[in-house]
Amino acid sequence: MTKIQYLSLSKGERFLVNTGDFFKGIGTGFVNFFKGIPLALLKLWHKICAPFRTLKNAWVGGTWFTRGNFLIFGFSQFFHKEIFRGILYLLYEAVFIWFLIVIGVPNLAKLGTLGTFAGTSEFISDPSRGTTLSFVSGDNSFQILLYSIVTFLFIIIFIALWYFSIRDAKSLQDNIAVGRLSKNSQFFTDLTNKNYHTLLLAVPLVGLFAFTVIPVVFMIITGFTNYSNAHADLFDWVGFDNYGILFSGSGENSAVVTVFLRVLAWTLLWALIATFTNYFLGMVIALLINKKGIKLKKLWRTILILTIAVPQFVSLLLINRMLSNNGILTDLFVKWGWVKPSFSPFDNVLLARILIIVVNMWVGVPYTMLICSGILMNIPEDLYESARIDGASSFKMYTAITLPYMLFITFPYLLSQFVGNINNFNIIYLLSQGAPTFKSSGIIIPSSFGGNTVGETDLLITWIYKMSMIGDDKNYALACVLGLLVFIVIAILSLVFYGRSNSVKNEEDFQ
Repeated sequence: MTKIQYLSLSKGERFLVNTGDFFKGIGTGFVNFFKGIPLALLKLWHKICAPFRTLKNAWVGGTWFTRGNFLIFGFSQFFHKEIFRGILYLLYEAVFIWFLIVIGVPNLAKLGTLGTFAGTSEFISDPSRGTTLSFVSGDNSFQILLYSIVTFLFIIIFIALWYFSIRDAKSLQDNIAVGRLSKNSQFFTDLTNKNYHTLLLAVPLVGLFAFTVIPVVFMIITGFTNYSNAHADLFDWVGFDNYGILFSGSGENSAVVTVFLRVLAWTLLWALIATFTNYFLGMVIALLINKKGIKLKKLWRTILILTIAVPQFVSLLLINRMLSNNGILTDLFVKWGWVKPSFSPFDNVLLARILIIVVNMWVGVPYTMLICSGILMNIPEDLYESARIDGASSFKMYTAITLPYMLFITFPYLLSQFVGNINNFNIIYLLSQGAPTFKSSGIIIPSSFGGNTVGETDLLITWIYKMSMIGDDKNYALACVLGLLVFIVIAILSLVFYGRSNSVKNEEDFQ
């Protein structure tokens, strides 16, 4: 379709064309992805082979100093006056060997069974002290799995540093061969110059692996076990049994599958509604405040910012009390006939969900208003002047200038808000705690899956919390499976919509 043909369409037809192009682009993207797999695999193969060629060249063309790095990290660096670099390489090798002997190998040896002997308590008779209770420590599956993951990470780092040590040794040999002598001070000079970014990113990178990568890997692997409150010390591998519970849909698991699908649907619906209501309402308020002729602009902004100044959990707990059985708002709803006497607004599914969305607007709109206010002030006034000369109405200027500009700038923020609302634990748990429960709808699920505490307004994140933290039958493994599914849903939606946004495709237009 040409540009002239597109402009000749009505607004409704343009919307349908844009919607069709959007989903068509998603399909084309998937097709292009699979088409590019052979070339990507070929490039990957060359990248995999490159280190092996480097190692071969180092062994064949290297001196005995260089070959010494195959066994001892930093061997060549020590003999060529790069003492500090050699010490760092050798120190990691020593730490790795110690860790492997003391912690790594003992835990890797038990990884297949995750331990077989549980700790026990036994009475020991001692003539001098009498009978005493002694605890005999046993295997701990949690520690075995965690230390095994850390060991694999250490092994990967060890292999990488082993390769870098040999590559540096060969490079050092080549430099000396052409008369470029190495100095120990050169290492510090590089750290403060061309490698300064590496020095700055070292600590954040360690934190990323320690507090993000390892927990995510642990969560994924735990989903293949029966880790629960009943198997806290020793748990076993169960394969895909936990995934079968969510996707089998038969027998005693049918109620779990039903609840999962309903909670998933509400999670996505809630994230969509909460994101766009906050975004567009905040934008409208910003437009009204920024409009010429409006007096006391600073006052209106200050009033809205006050909702941000009060901690969110305080506001939510206060509104929760106002909506309790004897709350002031509940009394009004009873008088209006919306709620039965002695009942809470959260006993009605539709009313509970509407209230959650309204309260979320109360605590979330001021953030969007502040962001939009700053952006609106930076839209070139010439655009609006030109539109007025052409006879454009206020609504036309909003749809043709303001909204496209705002979406172009704030789409990454909008996407992050959508992701944040999928995991918006506070607004749900502190306000309704998931009520009304599925039990009130006649759906009974086992206590190990959250039991009667799971409700119609629960999100996946609050269900995970209830499943793993509330009650006696805590099911950590299934909670990890749900956590992985949340991650997959967020990753797919984020990649698809972010990749299709103008903020990415037409980034140079803004620059």
